[in-house]
Amino acid sequence: MTSRPVPVFDGHNDVLLRLYRKDDAAKAFMQGDGKGQLDFPRAKEGGFAGGMFAIFVPSPQRQRAPNEPPPPSDDARAAAGEKVETPPPPDINDALQATLKMASLLFAIERESEGKVRVCRTAEDIQACIDSDVLAPVLHIEGAEAIDENFNALDVLYQAGLRSIGPVWSRSNIFGHGVPFNFPSSPDTGPGLTDVGKELIRVCNRMKIMVDLSHLNEKGFWDVAAISDAPLVATHSNVHAICEHSRNLTDKQLAAIKETDGMVGVNYAVTFLRPDGKRDDDTPLSQVVDHIDYLIRHLGEDRVGLGSDFDGAAIPKQIGTAAGLPNLVAEMRARQYGEALIEKICFRNWLRVLKKTWS
Repeated sequence: MTSRPVPVFDGHNDVLLRLYRKDDAAKAFMQGDGKGQLDFPRAKEGGFAGGMFAIFVPSPQRQRAPNEPPPPSDDARAAAGEKVETPPPPDINDALQATLKMASLLFAIERESEGKVRVCRTAEDIQACIDSDVLAPVLHIEGAEAIDENFNALDVLYQAGLRSIGPVWSRSNIFGHGVPFNFPSSPDTGPGLTDVGKELIRVCNRMKIMVDLSHLNEKGFWDVAAISDAPLVATHSNVHAICEHSRNLTDKQLAAIKETDGMVGVNYAVTFLRPDGKRDDDTPLSQVVDHIDYLIRHLGEDRVGLGSDFDGAAIPKQIGTAAGLPNLVAEMRARQYGEALIEKICFRNWLRVLKKTWS
């Protein structure tokens, strides 16, 4: 009998975006459709125990001519050295409809699972799910375009289960300015939060909603740091000193995260891992652990976790899908990480910071 893999609570995935236009999406997730990087069978195989299930509203698309191929992704263009301009935000009504549809999909997955998936709203919920081998998703919004400046939608979404929000994706909206996909680049790419964006941070603090810093530019990061009374958390970001991508965190930012007892979830996206910024899935897992090592040195071993970006990024083929998570754990063991430290990185640190933020 094989032992259960080390549970991994994950800072970020985009499976709801992958599935939300698909027929029978909840069934496809539970049964596995062989697509993408995350579904229930592969989660169980790899020890993926839950995480932040992101709602991301796609940017408005330019109409393509018949037979015109889709353009390269932003991270592919950045890896090729092209300067990537951020797209416009979606209309608020379109964004709200898409957000509600993806939230509904998560609850449909919960129903379809017949008890094998439970949407979590507290750290205690997550721990109970891990203990009973039930998948533990948390509702997260990546880019707050569905939220109005009076925060009416935020109240409703919170009651539905929203517990984490990134004010922006890598595009500007009424709350602030995202960091574009540029390499090499500093994260200091433009203005920070707007006045209504600063109020959003205060409201999230009052409601005990975690604020995700991963797509904010540097000025926006410091705006949050000046306002927030909660731990500073970047759910899926890496180390700028190793990979000079605009999406990665500088040593000064890491020091601020440590000071607030926050944390960083290491992103598996190869363009945020590799020193050359290339979009190449033949990237060794040692480079993931290089980022973990660096973060442990700068943050301490209680403030580092994982934030895969499953279904949102090109990742090392040695992981490939959620089923490949034991390979990353094996790489940590090869780096002489003890089992207690591995458990902290895989799930215990997330439980700690979420309990501190949500209580």
